Amino acid sequence: MSTAVESLKNAFKGFDPNDMDINSAGKWPVGIKAIVYILLFAVLVGAGIYFLILDKHAAVEREISKEQELKQQFESKAFQVANLAALRKQMADVEGRFSELLRQLPTDKEVPGLLEDITAIGKNAGLDIDSIALQAERKAKFYVELPISIQVKGTYHQMGEFVSGVAAIKRIVTLHDYTIKPAGGQLSMNISAKTYRYDDTK
Repeated sequence: MSTAVESLKNAFKGFDPNDMDINSAGKWPVGIKAIVYILLFAVLVGAGIYFLILDKHAAVEREISKEQELKQQFESKAFQVANLAALRKQMADVEGRFSELLRQLPTDKEVPGLLEDITAIGKNAGLDIDSIALQAERKAKFYVELPISIQVKGTYHQMGEFVSGVAAIKRIVTLHDYTIKPAGGQLSMNISAKTYRYDDTK
């Protein structure tokens, strides 16, 4: 025990704490050097651990902040998957309705037949047909508009029957901008009909 104490005294022999100078650190006793080395090592290790933990902590915080966004994405995807069958059915219904509407639009080959149908409806109503003429087509965003100029003569009742007959055509035909005026004991009507076809060039 006394030998260990003697060794410890020798390690600190000649050292005065009031006389510490970093410039003369090489002359410090071995014991002081060992303590300084241990303290420096501890500081370096502590700093390394601190910054490592700080970096990991920041990474964890970033992941936690993403958690809510990921939850929302998961809920959205889960909702879409749960309603996938219903969405597919709705899509099939929409496609079916669209196809049905397309079938009601005349093709280029069917337009002359449509003019014949309108003429036949006018004659069956008892009207005198002055003219039924296809006008220049007008292109819209998704369809082509085909105006038809119609001029007929007859009674008010006959004109009403004609308009009802045109409205009942299976193909889509709309009536616009009519004028009715007396003409030699009868009524003369100018009216514009419009039919449409799908523009498949887009």
